[in-house]
Amino acid sequence: MVIFIIGGIEAQAQKKTIILVRHAEKDISATADKVDPPLNDIGLERAKRLATTVKRYKPGAVYSTNFIRTRATATPTAVWRKKAVTIFDPKKLDELVASVMASKTKRFLIVAHNTTTPTLANLFIKEEKYKPLLETEYSKMWIIKIRNGKLKSVEVTDY
Repeated sequence: MVIFIIGGIEAQAQKKTIILVRHAEKDISATADKVDPPLNDIGLERAKRLATTVKRYKPGAVYSTNFIRTRATATPTAVWRKKAVTIFDPKKLDELVASVMASKTKRFLIVAHNTTTPTLANLFIKEEKYKPLLETEYSKMWIIKIRNGKLKSVEVTDY
């Protein structure tokens, strides 16, 4: 009985910080792969800046879709945190959210796309609030804090 109560208290007291970003600027030159382009020079710099920006949150897990541009955006943070980039399926966002919420890890960086990043934000906050990003919009970052299974705060900022 005591173990059940302690376990219940731990589950209820869980804290999560989820940082969501779209991948950085991709190469849209005529020679770039149209399906899976890499980051351009500006995007590579943004990916480095992201690692510096999220440093104070110390992500314990880094997630990315399996595209060159998302992995390249996530990699500087993963390298700094000495974590592997965990690949997720952008067609199974509900599964990703459930996995994050069930994880013992407290802080996450998730790199996705102009449509899936705001969709993930909506799933985490349990509200249809955010619309897809413009094709040219790369700087938005959502910092979602969940405490005891309930939304504590959402900060949408540029990085």
